[in-house]
Amino acid sequence: MRTYNEKISIYHGMVSTIAVNMAGNFFPIFAISILGATNYQVGLISSLPPLVALLTTIPAAIVLNRLEQQKKTVALSVFWARIMFLLLIGVVFVSSNYQAWAFLIIVAFMNVPGTISNIGWQTLISGMISEERRGLFFSDRNRLLTIVGMVTTLIIGIVMKKQTDNAFAYQCLFFIAFAFGLLEVFFLLKHKEKVEAKTNKKQNSIMDWSIFKDHGYKWFLVSALCFNFTWQLVWGLFNIYNVKYAHATILWISIFSVANQLVQIFSFPLWKKWAEQKSNTLMLVWVAVGMATAPILNVLSTNLYYLTFVAMTSGFFVSGTMLLLFNLLLEQSPKEKRTYCITTYNVLLSFVAFIAPQVGIWLLETTGMQRSMEISTVLRMVSAFVFLLMYIKFMKNQKPALLKAK
Repeated sequence: MRTYNEKISIYHGMVSTIAVNMAGNFFPIFAISILGATNYQVGLISSLPPLVALLTTIPAAIVLNRLEQQKKTVALSVFWARIMFLLLIGVVFVSSNYQAWAFLIIVAFMNVPGTISNIGWQTLISGMISEERRGLFFSDRNRLLTIVGMVTTLIIGIVMKKQTDNAFAYQCLFFIAFAFGLLEVFFLLKHKEKVEAKTNKKQNSIMDWSIFKDHGYKWFLVSALCFNFTWQLVWGLFNIYNVKYAHATILWISIFSVANQLVQIFSFPLWKKWAEQKSNTLMLVWVAVGMATAPILNVLSTNLYYLTFVAMTSGFFVSGTMLLLFNLLLEQSPKEKRTYCITTYNVLLSFVAFIAPQVGIWLLETTGMQRSMEISTVLRMVSAFVFLLMYIKFMKNQKPALLKAK
């Protein structure tokens, strides 16, 4: 039986997924097909938002950490983020020489309120869902949201299958995305939030550096950031390869996404089960190994049916990434310092997310598509090794505790 907040969180997640899928999933093909974006600009689609998030995260965390209630601030932030979809509608009216740059600026600044809402939601939901229900809830929630995302993407692909070069079609998408953004705000405000007075002065300080003394959290930071760097390194390259090399239309882009999400739906419960049996850390070793296969497999062919198959295999490991990374963050963050831990992780993650796509584009320009994908595969394997080291380290620490317990 789901609690009230769990139900509302799922409804909120559904409309949020629709809003993001209506717009964000098609940013790269819109930039390439309609705005004539260069490879460098396509890379910036992935790296500029994290740069803005990097600059925004600490001020956002300071504000959120001083609030007794975060729900209204998070909802307002979502509202301003979704208003940016309306600004995207007007990009095509800008002079052709500046259209791509105008688009990039809007997408980047979308992350100012987006960062506030992201940090606020993570802290908000962690306080609403008990630790013993967290694994089951997020597994079910992710699976349901993936189904919604898959259906949404498939419908968009079918409706717009002949509209890849039609600017008005994208404008319609952005407007509908804004409408669902308003529903996001509605469901966020429906959550029931407990008011917790900030009696501890240390909680209101800008930063609690003692989080770096926590052994588990330090290991998580190193492992997760290594993984995210290698994961996001080729995000821009995948978009360029699919559109410019494989000549995928908006229908095929939708099919890739649906294939990826379809596998995620069935694999979320598996990752949850395996994590409960073996631990989040050990399962992330296998996730990283699986993710390492995606770049090298992707460049073996430009056949669209083959790329759909690759998207399916990738989806199996993406579901593990989505579920396990967030669970491990909450698991390794001391409860009394969780806001600081989440904030620090988001700051560092934003820095990595800004650098990684730019390194990927640099690799593309200097070594070519094939070699850059091969390098990415090797680096992803290295990140799997880092998770393995973390797992081994924690096993060593747990053995003495188990012996004492006996």
